[in-house]
Amino acid sequence: MTQLAREFEAYKAQLVATGEARGEARGEARGEARGKAKSLLAVMAARGLFVNDLVRAQILRCQDLTQLDRWITRAATAKSVSDVMIAVA
Repeated sequence: MTQLAREFEAYKAQLVATGEARGEARGEARGEARGKAKSLLAVMAARGLFVNDLVRAQILRCQDLTQLDRWITRAATAKSVSDVMIAVA
């Protein structure tokens, strides 16, 4: 194998490793968001708050961990789904 071929193989391996690491990080973030979304829905259900399909989809679609944490905190004391989901300016 020539030096150029060895360098190319090393570069290729580095690209694959970098891509795998990025993919793994994205997957972990999505999994964390999905877990928080399910926790939020569980808290709301335990508190007797009815979550319609539109709101459920919004919650499950959310990838913003900070926003999901805000909603979970609000859900702990909310009297309605609107109290949880209200946008604060």
